[in-house]
Amino acid sequence: MKKTELMLALDVKNLPQAEKILKKLKGIVRHYKIGPVLFTACGPESIKLARKYGGRVFLDLKFHDIPNTVKNAVEQARKAGVYAVSVHISGGIEMLNACMSLEKRPKLWGITALTSFDEKSFSKLGFKNSIGKVINNFAKVAAGAGIDGIVCSGLEAGRIKKRFGKKLEVIVPGIRLSGAKHDRNSASGATGVGGYADDQKRTITPQDAARLGADFIVVGRPVLEAANPVSAAKSILEELQ
Repeated sequence: MKKTELMLALDVKNLPQAEKILKKLKGIVRHYKIGPVLFTACGPESIKLARKYGGRVFLDLKFHDIPNTVKNAVEQARKAGVYAVSVHISGGIEMLNACMSLEKRPKLWGITALTSFDEKSFSKLGFKNSIGKVINNFAKVAAGAGIDGIVCSGLEAGRIKKRFGKKLEVIVPGIRLSGAKHDRNSASGATGVGGYADDQKRTITPQDAARLGADFIVVGRPVLEAANPVSAAKSILEELQ
């Protein structure tokens, strides 16, 4: 079985903060996720900075638009040097096919349902099926389009790996450290483990994610907000062994 890899979410607000983390974790963490906070603040310079420190970049902007627009966005992401990009599977098969038609492209990882959703909040959007059933259908669409993987919570990871095996990489966010207690109802601003606001509702530990076959786990606040980010990252890597 392929070893589960750690990806750090660089969810900071400026380049100096990002560089501080990258310096500390150089040689320890190989993969970094750059999302809307850092990218909106700093643009492609954030990608250059992560690559400067040897990082592979997952650009997690969750593209969701008409096929040609998303295709062009993915092409620009490739030119910026990213390893992977996220696209919403709910954008449809035509959108996914447009991205796959690129002669050269980064890995395409499909977004399913955000880990901030629980069944109650999900149903309020009008979904009649459970989160698990919707994600299974999304995974079927993703595999049919030939994209490289999907992003889902650890609660769905095992089923996806069992059903689709090597067809889809599984990227799992919503990671919380073993033994840590956090408030699952903290969207209003309550604090969770480490004193940070925790709005994740479908969470899993690194060890359990690895056991279920996750290819990558995406960790942000448990490392970024730790008193010692290096020790926190090493602890997670040990748990993945």
